[in-house]
This record gives sequence, structure tokens and C-alpha cells, in this order.
Amino acid sequence: MVSKRGWTTKVFYMTAHSFALVNIKPLLPGHILVSPRRIIPRLSDLTHTEVTDLFLTVQRVGRMIERVYGASSLNIAIQDGPAAGQSVPHLHTHLIPRHHADLDERGGSDAIYGMLEGEEGDVGKHHWERLNRRPKFPTVDDKARQPRSDAEMTAEAHQLAKEMDSVPT
Repeated sequence: MVSKRGWTTKVFYMTAHSFALVNIKPLLPGHILVSPRRIIPRLSDLTHTEVTDLFLTVQRVGRMIERVYGASSLNIAIQDGPAAGQSVPHLHTHLIPRHHADLDERGGSDAIYGMLEGEEGDVGKHHWERLNRRPKFPTVDDKARQPRSDAEMTAEAHQLAKEMDSVPT
């Protein structure tokens, strides 16, 4: 689904050079992505202005995500290049709200890194395929985490957009 602005309705915040969107398959509740508007594969491809905007957006959205999801911490991750686990040629930053002992049943806090590197963390690929309406990478059946519906993601994006209004710049 595309908004009147021409962007997907999953986008809840946009700046001159970056945007934040909800995840089709979040690793933990509140896991979102922040990406530059210009489609580039690597962090080193960004201009100084785009880098500044991207990280200020990560900081601002991160404050809101922690508050809304009652988190005490965040994982902020970029898989910068194929050898680092990046599966979509559009740079994106993962923001994952964290709570004390939230992954103890999976081996502890550091389990998030294995989740990001595996198929279950390949959320950027799922967004890319849905936005482009054709798979560009092989799909893997991940029955443990089913993709959310467009309606679920749009509702979350609307809620988070309202929350962004109360975050200081």
C-alpha cells in the first residue's frame, strides 16, 4: 500500500534524507528500520549530510521507540555489505528495543546478533520484496515468525508517527 506522498504506509517518520518504517517480521516487539531516502548499498556511499541526518534520525526515533515499548536499552545495527549479512542493496539501520533478560531463553542478550544474521533477521529482504512485488532473493520458509499483515504494519506506523510528534529534536 502506498501513501498519498508516494511512500509506503509503513513509513512513520521522514526527514529530508532519511525515513523510519515498521518491520514486516520484527525480531522483538518495536524492531524498526531507519534508512536513507537515497537508495545506496553501503554506509560509505552516503554524503556527510546524509550520514548526519541518518544518525540524528536513529537517535530521535530510538528515544521514541524506547519510551513506547518500555525498553531500557536499544540494539542499533547496520549490516554494511553482503559479508556482514546485508541481503538488500539499500542501507538500513535496525533499532531493536531491549528489556532486561528478554532473550534469556535463547542464551542471553547477545542472542540478538545471531538472530540478525540468520533468516529471521532478514527483515530488510522481506520489505524489499514486498515493495518491489517480486522476489530478488531466494525465500526461506520461516514458520517461527510469520509476516505481519499490511493492516497491522500500517496501524503500528500510524501509532508511531503520532508518538514522533512528542519527541524533542
